Amino acid sequence: MDIVSFVSNLSTVELSYMFVVLFMFTLAIIDLTVGVSNDAVNFLSAAVGSKAAKIKHVLIVAALGVFIGAAFSSGMMDVARHGIFDPSHFSFANVMCIYLAVVISDVFLLDLFNSLGLPTSTTVSMVFELLGASFMTALLSSSDAGLGMLNTDRALTIIISIFLSVAIAFIFGLIVQWISRIIFTFHYRKHLGRKIGLYGGFATTAIIYFMLVKGLKGSALVGLLPENVQHFVFEETMLFLLCAFAFFTLLMQVLYWCKVNVLKIVVLMGTFSLAMAFAGNDLVNFIGVTLAGFESFRDFVANGAGAVDSFMMTSLNLPAKTSVFFLIGAGAIMVYALFTSKKARKVLQTSIDLSSQQDEGNEMFGTSSIARNMVRVVSKSVDAVSRKTPQSIKDWVNKRFAPLEEREDVAFDLVRASVNLVLAGLLIALGTSLKLPLSTTYVTFMVGMGSSLADRAWGRESAVYRVTGVVSVVGGWFITAGAAFILAALVATILNFGGVIAMYVMIALVVYLLVRSHINYNKKKSAEKVDEKMNVVLKSDDKEEVWGNLKEHAAETLTHTLAFSAETYKVLFEAFSKDSLRPLKSALIKIVEEKAFMKKERRAETRGLQRIDQQLAFERSTWYHLCTNSCQQMLNTLTRIGEPMKEHADNSFSPLSKIYVEEFSPYCRDVYSVLKDINEIIASGDYSSAEEVSSRAKSLKHALANLRKEQTMRLHQSEGSLRMDFVYLNLIQESHELLSEVRNLLRGSNKFFAVQSSSVPAEDLRL
Repeated sequence: MDIVSFVSNLSTVELSYMFVVLFMFTLAIIDLTVGVSNDAVNFLSAAVGSKAAKIKHVLIVAALGVFIGAAFSSGMMDVARHGIFDPSHFSFANVMCIYLAVVISDVFLLDLFNSLGLPTSTTVSMVFELLGASFMTALLSSSDAGLGMLNTDRALTIIISIFLSVAIAFIFGLIVQWISRIIFTFHYRKHLGRKIGLYGGFATTAIIYFMLVKGLKGSALVGLLPENVQHFVFEETMLFLLCAFAFFTLLMQVLYWCKVNVLKIVVLMGTFSLAMAFAGNDLVNFIGVTLAGFESFRDFVANGAGAVDSFMMTSLNLPAKTSVFFLIGAGAIMVYALFTSKKARKVLQTSIDLSSQQDEGNEMFGTSSIARNMVRVVSKSVDAVSRKTPQSIKDWVNKRFAPLEEREDVAFDLVRASVNLVLAGLLIALGTSLKLPLSTTYVTFMVGMGSSLADRAWGRESAVYRVTGVVSVVGGWFITAGAAFILAALVATILNFGGVIAMYVMIALVVYLLVRSHINYNKKKSAEKVDEKMNVVLKSDDKEEVWGNLKEHAAETLTHTLAFSAETYKVLFEAFSKDSLRPLKSALIKIVEEKAFMKKERRAETRGLQRIDQQLAFERSTWYHLCTNSCQQMLNTLTRIGEPMKEHADNSFSPLSKIYVEEFSPYCRDVYSVLKDINEIIASGDYSSAEEVSSRAKSLKHALANLRKEQTMRLHQSEGSLRMDFVYLNLIQESHELLSEVRNLLRGSNKFFAVQSSSVPAEDLRL
């Protein structure tokens, strides 16, 4: 009844802003789920990548940390209230424009990065969104304070410390992991002995210190401790840590003697502590702005008297007092998102893949010139140092880094997982003690990259892919900063000029774009089902099951490329005959994408062949590679057809004559028909009609050979456009090559899938 009476007493203006606040709460809930999807990589990658426990158990440990951290948040909400701008210079209308612009921009950016599977920093997003929105609002304000309305010194400190953490985390991750590997080697189970007590004691003490400094200090949970305990922990910190180190060193050594895996305990404790710190300190990134907007609305209703443009928000300079109900509710939403988000799995996989010890794994990133140059320079530098290093030292180091003879089915081992967690926690705690805000995303990710490099996970076969991935992710962070600033500034400009009406228009636009993003993401996930099938192939231990799934996956890959080739061939000829440039450009772009797809699938399927029976793999590998080579050559043929056409049309040269269009159209239809029929044969697995289709292709090749001779004679007698004649001759010649490759594909697929059919003698399918 109180709520009803409260709403009924609101003015029209106040009601309008109340709906804006409600929408901000809705976006905050979305932001919580999306943000957890992005930041789950911070505290899950080490435990999941090393398989320290079953994933459901890792999630339970992380969920406990997230809930406790959120419920006893340390009050970082002040950053959103007055950390970036001075609210005493801003009116209620200004502040609401800033906060609404921030939450709108934040959801867009986080959802975009999660859909791409790239980790980004929620801290950077919020800081730059607040900075962009308040900067533009200050410019549009009539206040004499101008840009003095912004806390530029504080904002600059946050920005510099965040980006410096990238280099610092990478370097420390590299050094500490190299030392740890020298101590334990990859055969660490044989070299634990008395070392594990000291290592476990140090790691556990570091985690405890991290939890105290970054996770608990200043939180409501500390208030539950007796005063003498608080004094000992927070005032006599060094003595407390020495006592903790002695206790945990003894405890870990005893546990090791009792056959307990100490490293797993360290990894799970580290997962809990990072999850708790993430929820307790990064919660402001998800709900801080919304709660600040809610407090602004309450203050305006109580004291503003309807003056939205003149009521100044001085109250935001006071410390935040967040209701425990908001904190518990936020924690519950974050835990739910952690268990249910599919996007979290995708972002998590990106981090694990880039630090994986499995050199032959699928690389989700291509290569770039920056990565190639970096790898080349580093390789030459390492070779130069190696030549100056005594052979005895090199032999000793190489012995310490000797890999296991039988690789474990993990992305990396427990030694690296524990280093990642402990070092990330220490660096974040150190930054906090120095009052330098650090991004948990940046620190944990870059520590993982540095430790993977030290562990020689980036071999010659994978280094360029891994470096490209790291450059892409780090570049994405910098793009996040610029995009957040610009997007929030743009939205704030619209809201400042448009007022409440613009707010409602932007709200409608956000709803539309979020729905569309959800639909597109589901479509994209459906398109990735082939990859999910390959994941089953790579994880199963049943060789028969692997072979069955591999054949299905290979058939889908071949038919996908065949269908694409048929349609693209048809599009190229039709576009060129109509002198249409745009379809030619689009087709060439799609060919490049299809080549990348084919290359990725071939790599994965080759790994699958390594997991089937050795004799069977020996028999079928030749035919498999004949098929994939044919597919790649078909795509190369399409490129050779399309590029001269695109260049011809782009230069506005004479279009293909009607005589040539009418002459070649039947050949185009016949080539298209052959490709579609062979596609149907492979898709169905029924090769009974293969001989007939192969004969048609052979006859069509002869017909194209005769047409090629005829066109060559025309070139010597032509009085028209030689450029057009050459492009047409190229089309005829490459169509002939396309048929050769597709016949090879038919023959190879028949042998690879082992379809017995007496009607398909090998010699009839041979070129």
